[in-house]
Amino acid sequence: MFEADEAEARLSPASAPPVPEPDALPEGRAMQTVALLAARPPSRLGRFFWASFWALIGFAVSLAAWDFVTGLVARNPVLGGIAVLLAGSVLLALLLIGLRELAAFSRLARLDLLHAETEAALAAHDLGAARAVLDRLMVLYARREDTSWGRERLTERRDDILDADGLLGLAERELLAPLDAAATREIESAARTVAAVTAIVPLALADVATAMVANLRMIRRIAEIYGGRGGVLGSIRLGRAVMTHLVATGAVAVGDDMLGSIAGGGMLSRLSRRFGEGVVNGALTARVGVAAMEVCRPLPFREFKRPSVGALVKRALAGLFSKSDA
Repeated sequence: MFEADEAEARLSPASAPPVPEPDALPEGRAMQTVALLAARPPSRLGRFFWASFWALIGFAVSLAAWDFVTGLVARNPVLGGIAVLLAGSVLLALLLIGLRELAAFSRLARLDLLHAETEAALAAHDLGAARAVLDRLMVLYARREDTSWGRERLTERRDDILDADGLLGLAERELLAPLDAAATREIESAARTVAAVTAIVPLALADVATAMVANLRMIRRIAEIYGGRGGVLGSIRLGRAVMTHLVATGAVAVGDDMLGSIAGGGMLSRLSRRFGEGVVNGALTARVGVAAMEVCRPLPFREFKRPSVGALVKRALAGLFSKSDA
């Protein structure tokens, strides 16, 4: 008994064991990995290697196809003729794919030009330049059924507005409102997919692959909504531009504004870490989608506020939390 009392007397705050640190907050590793991979510029040596590699593969395939067709023509003219027709069909398909990719690059460049012309017209308060931008917007969306009502409203009211800010504001309200709603739905769908796969699928790198595919598809769909119609190469270039912007501005870092409140709040403290990673990855996906809207949108956000990432995440993950947690 005396030995136990002496041992208790020797205990002090200085000799007490340290309090265990809480688990680290979710960081959204999958989305951060995707952003860093997409934003990393390829080295000159890497570009030279891949260009040489694909040139070699193309040359070998072309030579093998040539030997196959010419040998078949020599052995059997009928079968050789069929092989020539099939080879011509393949070449025609490759040519059409190349033209489609060039057209996709052209439409993306048109959106960039419209955005720059809008900024210049607003900065100079130039009514003539604003009307020219409006005419280009009407041509861009001339065949879109979801903008028909807005185009009719613009045609009726455009002559009544005599300042650049009011005219482009009217165009934003009438033309881009339904497109913004469609782009927002795409962002919510992509955020929901990334969050669900990260939280449910335990396979290594599955969340990274899902995040990469979902984000590229989301960026491509947003470009199509605003009239870009990005092809495969155009979507990759656009995705690289969006990710580079996010990495340069630090927007993929967890801990600031909305993401910090989501990761550090009481909601995720009662859930598993993997589920928390899913929510943060979904939030980062929403942030990528908002950046893609800013890049692809022909007019800057003026009449409408830029979509809130927090609101997008809450709508995307609606039903996963109770009202008390929300």
